[in-house]
Amino acid sequence: MSFRTLHLDDALGTYILRNTLREHPSQAALREEAAALPAARMQISPDQAQFLAFLLQLLHARNAIEIGVLAGYSALALALALPEDGHLLACEISDRHIHIGQRHWESAGVASKIDLRIGPALETLDERLGRGAAGKYDFAFIDADKRGYDAYYERCLLLLRAGGVIAIDNVLWGGKVVGRGEDRKTSAIRAFNTKLQQDKRVDISLLAIGDGLMLARKR
Repeated sequence: MSFRTLHLDDALGTYILRNTLREHPSQAALREEAAALPAARMQISPDQAQFLAFLLQLLHARNAIEIGVLAGYSALALALALPEDGHLLACEISDRHIHIGQRHWESAGVASKIDLRIGPALETLDERLGRGAAGKYDFAFIDADKRGYDAYYERCLLLLRAGGVIAIDNVLWGGKVVGRGEDRKTSAIRAFNTKLQQDKRVDISLLAIGDGLMLARKR
């Protein structure tokens, strides 16, 4: 019995996408358009987007949060997985690339589900908490400033209901978490991972998908 995850080379990665990926045409179009951006490497992979959508469906989620939208690919995947009356609070610090996603949200017919807020995510989350939204959300996806992960996590934990799930991207940080690097982002992710391992408020699982995806289920 193996005690580690199978190494995923390009051939096996292509096999997985070819045999399991189910993308809405608007998702594929958005992903291809966003691939030309200098920040394209920050976009999640299509298999990861499909996994997040699968999670929402398992949770029967109606209300979700995304922190870090970029060009809107992951937001589209989440919105498509929500029911017709579902709601995605999408927090992004900059509107530089979001026009790309907005066109494809419209073409997919899910733009009305996405409440896009441009500005510091903590301000948006605090505003929701101030309006009595604690415990009202089913799911949160955090994929933004790595040094802000702890603060985002704490706000999302308050906003989630018991049994809700927070998914946090990039927790393996290209393997730097096991290296000697001590830059601020790497140190922040290491500290965050350690915190979650000890946090009795949640049940956790770290998946070797993309750049490492941490799942935390609120008890």
